[in-house]
Formats: sequence, structure tokens, C-alpha cells
Amino acid sequence: MFEELRVPVLVAPMAGGPTTPELVAAVADAGGSGFLAAGYLSAEALGDRIAKTRELTGRPFGVNLFVPGRESEADLAPYVRRIEEEARHYESEPGEPRWEDDDYPAKVDLVAGLDIPFVSFTFGLPSTADVQRLHEAGSRVIATVTTPEEAVRAAEIGADALCVQGFEAGAHRGLFADDPANPAGGEVYGLLALLRLVGSAVDLPLIAAGGIVHGADVAAVLAAGADAAQLGTAFLRADEAGTQPAHRRALAEGGRVTAITRAFSGRPARGLVNRFLTEHSPYAPSAYPEVHHLTKPVRAAAHRAGDPEGVNLWGGQTYSVTTAGPAAEIVARLAMEAKAAHDRVHRRLG
Repeated sequence: MFEELRVPVLVAPMAGGPTTPELVAAVADAGGSGFLAAGYLSAEALGDRIAKTRELTGRPFGVNLFVPGRESEADLAPYVRRIEEEARHYESEPGEPRWEDDDYPAKVDLVAGLDIPFVSFTFGLPSTADVQRLHEAGSRVIATVTTPEEAVRAAEIGADALCVQGFEAGAHRGLFADDPANPAGGEVYGLLALLRLVGSAVDLPLIAAGGIVHGADVAAVLAAGADAAQLGTAFLRADEAGTQPAHRRALAEGGRVTAITRAFSGRPARGLVNRFLTEHSPYAPSAYPEVHHLTKPVRAAAHRAGDPEGVNLWGGQTYSVTTAGPAAEIVARLAMEAKAAHDRVHRRLG
């Protein structure tokens, strides 16, 4: 499916700002590809980003959509009170903890009419009717999965490929459903184990995601059956990324462990441990996007203050060994390291 890529590396759809048209275009022109993040954008704003990316590159790229879930039945009042207190640190106000569908129907309509080569989905599956529409428009449909059971369901609705996300990944887990009783939202699998299990359950092309920051990691997942590797954290420090300054500094400094939390958005996501995560994680309900909207103004105020202790520092488990620089240089380094890893294995096995 990605045989045309000179380097089998895809930049992940990091919603909220990090994945920019400039980043996707730079990775595509360097021989890879990637996905624009539609999450948190209106359909109009997404259309502008697609147009901008097409101005910057003639290479193929994809778009990722968040599948809306159900409105939470959790009692949000106790957490609202906590965030009201948190807001006072930054002389701000919490947002309204509201449910909305992320403009999902309009975004599906948009991408179905724009000849997007790859359309991926996170937090669930599109309807079979939407899959058919996208197929008729010439798009290949990719589902993000975190378990073999999710992979089987994705195959049943006609997905063309799967993005297999291990628990090592930074930011939101792509779980179809968030189990409130489980701190991680559901069963966790390491990436290599999950590739093996999913590959045994379905016969579809696989994209590997989770903790991939080095070319040897790319070589490893290709050897394990993946057709390409999707990297997010590895590109957070790229020059073209829209990563906030406080986030960049924390990634560069290293020294923090990572943990999965619902504190910032109401959905399990991996980030660098800071004060906000430590203080609020035990009390955060399973309520997405309600909690996301509740904490958003407070996080924005913390960013304006340059305070890394009050913002979501998304990052995978291997964030501390990432590098900064132009995205093209990161892709070139990954390709060189992957070839070196391949040669090392070839010599070892004779």
C-alpha cells in the first residue's frame, strides 16, 4: 500500500497544533508521507489546511478524523470544581464541559470530495456507508486499532489498512471505547506483540505506531510485518512542527517519566508527568470531549505563561532520545539508521 514511498515513514496526525501543513509536506518531499490532523478543527479550517499542504507538495498525504463517541454519563461536577481551582493559578476561567461531534459529518463530506489518497480514523470506526463513499472517491480507509478485536471489526467494515498503535505511543490512545474502570482505558499491548496478534487475526496492510523514534525501530516494525511506520513524538521537535515552546523545552530537557492520564481531555493519553497530571489524574472522569473543553482555556493560559507544569506534554515513552532540526533531516537520519539496522541483522544471520 505504501510501496511508492522512498522511505516508509509517516508523520502522525498530532491534533491541537503539532502536525502542520509544513511538516506533512516536508516529510512527503523527503520520501515519506503523513496525515493532517482534523481533530479540533472545523471542516472549513481543515479544508484550508488541505489546500495549504497541496500548495507545498505534490506528493500524496492523508487526513485523520476523530470518530465521535457518546456523551458521557459521568458526574462532572467534582472535576469542574478542581479545574476551577486550577484556573486560579493562571488567572483564567475553565471552559464549558460540553459534548460535540467535532464537526465529523461535515469533515467526512469534505474529504470525500477532495480526492484524499488516505483517510484514517481514530477513536472508532466510520460507518460502512462512509467507507463506501470514500472508496468511490478513490480514498483508502485506514482504521487505528489497539487490540486484535478492534482489528477484526475494522476489517469487517471494509478498512483497507490498519494503524496498529502500541501502548508506548504518546498522546491519545486510539481505543474504540474507554473503560472508566481501567486507568489505561482498556487492555494494553506493546507494539511488537500487537503487530503479531493483529497480523494473525486479519490480512490487511499494517502501519506500526508507538515509541518509534530511531531508524532501527522502523526496521524492527517492518521486519515484524508492518508496511510502514507512523511517528509522532519523533517529529515534535522538528522545525516545521507547531509544538508549543514549553512542550519543546520539556521534550529537549528529558528527565521526566511518562504516564497515561485522563486529566487533560477525559480520554487516556500518554504524556510527560508534570504537576497537573500528578494532581488531577486520580480524579479525572472518562468524559471526552467534555473534559477537553473544560481544561482547554486553563491549558492555554499555562502555555501563555510558559509553564510546563500546567499543560499536556504529550509524548511517547522514548521521547527523550528524539532530535531537533528540519523534518527532512529527521527522515534522512531515520532512513540511514534503518538501512544500518537491516545490514546489521543481515550480517548476524549470515
